[in-house]
Amino acid sequence: MNKIQHYVQGQWTTGKEEGTPILDAVTGEAFTSIAIEGLDVPEILNYGRTKGGEVLRKMTFQERGNMLKSLALYLTKRKNAFYELSYRTGATKVDSWIDIEGGFGNLFANASLRKLFPNQPYHVEGDAIDLSRGGRFMAHHIMVPKKGVAVHINAFNFPVWGMLEKCAVNWMAGVPAVVLPAPSSSYLAEAVAKEIIASGILPEGALQIINGTVKTILDTVESQDVVTFTGSAKVGRLLKAHPQLIQESVPFTMEADSLNASILGEDAVPGTPEFDLFIKEVRKEMTVKAGQKCTAIRRIIVPQNLVEDVQSALSKALDKVTIGDPRLKEVRMGSLVSHQQVQAVRDSVNDLSKEAQIVYGSLDEINTTGADAKKGAFISPILLRSDHPFENTIIHEREAFGPVSTIMPYKNLDEAITLAQMGKGSLVSSIATNDDKIAKEYVINAASHHGRIMVVNRDMAKESTGHGSPLPYLVHGGPGRAGGGEEMGGMRGIKHYLQRTAIQGSPTTITEITGIYQQNAKYKEAEQHPFKYHWEDIQPGMSMKTHNRTFTDTDIINFSNLTWDHFYAHTDITSLDGSIFEQRTAHGYFIISAAAGLFVYPNKGPVSANYGLEECRFLRPLYHNDTIYVRLTCKQKVDRDVASAEHPSGIVKWYAEIFDANTDEKVAFATVLTMVQKKQEVLTEMTEDKINECLYALKDDAKPKWGIMTPQHMIEHLEYTYKIASGEIQDFEIATPEKILEKVHNSLWNYDKFPKNSQFPQLEKDTLDTLKHSDLATAIEKFKAQREKYLAYFKENPEAKLKNLVFGELNKYESYLLERKHLNHHFEQFGLL
Repeated sequence: MNKIQHYVQGQWTTGKEEGTPILDAVTGEAFTSIAIEGLDVPEILNYGRTKGGEVLRKMTFQERGNMLKSLALYLTKRKNAFYELSYRTGATKVDSWIDIEGGFGNLFANASLRKLFPNQPYHVEGDAIDLSRGGRFMAHHIMVPKKGVAVHINAFNFPVWGMLEKCAVNWMAGVPAVVLPAPSSSYLAEAVAKEIIASGILPEGALQIINGTVKTILDTVESQDVVTFTGSAKVGRLLKAHPQLIQESVPFTMEADSLNASILGEDAVPGTPEFDLFIKEVRKEMTVKAGQKCTAIRRIIVPQNLVEDVQSALSKALDKVTIGDPRLKEVRMGSLVSHQQVQAVRDSVNDLSKEAQIVYGSLDEINTTGADAKKGAFISPILLRSDHPFENTIIHEREAFGPVSTIMPYKNLDEAITLAQMGKGSLVSSIATNDDKIAKEYVINAASHHGRIMVVNRDMAKESTGHGSPLPYLVHGGPGRAGGGEEMGGMRGIKHYLQRTAIQGSPTTITEITGIYQQNAKYKEAEQHPFKYHWEDIQPGMSMKTHNRTFTDTDIINFSNLTWDHFYAHTDITSLDGSIFEQRTAHGYFIISAAAGLFVYPNKGPVSANYGLEECRFLRPLYHNDTIYVRLTCKQKVDRDVASAEHPSGIVKWYAEIFDANTDEKVAFATVLTMVQKKQEVLTEMTEDKINECLYALKDDAKPKWGIMTPQHMIEHLEYTYKIASGEIQDFEIATPEKILEKVHNSLWNYDKFPKNSQFPQLEKDTLDTLKHSDLATAIEKFKAQREKYLAYFKENPEAKLKNLVFGELNKYESYLLERKHLNHHFEQFGLL
């Protein structure tokens, strides 16, 4: 029997002892085992801190985010292999989808958060704080990656999602991870980890995985480490009190099982969409993952006059749930993860049934499809009912971690809120109501005891992710019994792995540290107009002072007539008494427009568009005959993703200060955003001289760096594509599928090279076409002639669009982009570039 492996200190290994057998949850077959003896835990943690941490901490948020995106794409292509293993945990295909693709989705979601962080390894939080009247002493907050490891101790129910929802966050922060999946399902976490390591996308040491229970894992954690735990509240409390955590003040986040409640609003009577949605949601939360979800509905709180209706409707819904082999399409609920878990659920139900009545299901009888109920870890859904929930308190204290839930009545909304709070803190609650007043009252009064609350009604039902689905952008965690911690939550989750530090100094110093220009910092005079620089060459503090402009009475009147803004201060000087204005006043937006006229560079250059304004303030009025000048300074640079038909670019935030030229008093300011093109330094420009230089260097016996083409095959291929580009050949259908054509077309605008071994649609794979010309020299002459036809065509038809086999319709400029990429690809293939 194979042992489950661990990936530690750069290699896959197994424990030395014989190992503990792990059973298939459906068949009861022992198919693998776990052994952990011989692992050097202190060195494993230290390896992560040094080997993985040093690389991750130096990466920018943009680089980390793109790393996560690449990993998500890589894993998604290999997802099918994980489903077969997931069935062994007792999970149906839907259950597995939540775990596997939900985990990959978490990588995608966290990758997208890179847009909210600066393009540097650390974060700058909030606004600057002026600590002096003179503006020469200030403060800011930065957040840097902790120099430790994230130790994740995970539960058994989501071996993929549980690992990736945590790791995605710490990797985005620049912190490596040591993951400890629960033994009973760790073989699935192991399989995903093997693909992650094989991909080579993560830096070495960013992920280590110990598949098994290591009781000494917390003995050597340090103050820079972060520990997270998902599992039972009882075990979590024991870990939280570990002396090393207390001694080193190690952050500890616990996400524990909780007695989540769902409330049926008094308006949601049978026959309403909300009643039906409520029944559907409870049934789903009882049976998805066989109820083995920390967010599952454990307490069903309904109006006392609707208890019978809910019990009947839920029983009918549960009757439709087929239990058995999760591989079968007709099966809607699989098994629990192990026989030990079945016994734990049985024990919990027996305790609950002392104060509540079982009204659906049985601990002793179960019908299964395609599986042996005795060999597998199967259990029937169990619905209980407690008619006296204020006296019978065990239903608010004991959780059965399986397909078990309890109905209980309430008289009014205040009672429903109290019952929900009696769970002493949960991860999630929900209420089904179409009355927003009921929804508001419940949410506001119940929020203190819940990490998340979902309001279910007919308007959101089609797009709802459900009561039990934590989302990467939202906080996952809850107070009290639920652990008192928070995970995920967008930027909030990433900040959990960053150290917040207040920094103080002069504006110039703080500018250099934060990468954000601070008011009163020294300017860095630009050698040329800032709008002439590409995005990479612009730096915070780069500045220019404009020439002057004097406002005239005519300017103000004309602006009023142009905009139809006839506010009295601009048009009726007889009405100024009692106002803050003394004379005819320039419009605020005219001041901004005039300022733009002073600082905008008129010629075409790297600045491609105005992206908007972030802030705009007018400090005092400006009147006719007042003269202004502008100081334009780079405040901050923000990277951006480009997927449309535009060249790679970033956003530059410019701090535009408007001064009275006579007094040098600042009278207005604004933060102006521009889209600035990035440098193209990847592809060689294909001028005629460069092409001739490459062709001259091409020899008949040259060998390709990839592919099977000969030099002449390559030249004849290029000649053929020029026939397409010149309109000579257009009798073909575009080969790229319509659903991805736009994406493929837009890729011409980026600066990425064509992938090696790209397949041309009309060429048969691994087969060379018959040569058309007698020799290479002739082929080159034909190639040159055909290129001249291409250039001549677009000179005569500058507005034309022609079809391309791969990229769809191309105009003149896009044809140039394709030519540049295509020639670079093949000339590099033969070592000519």
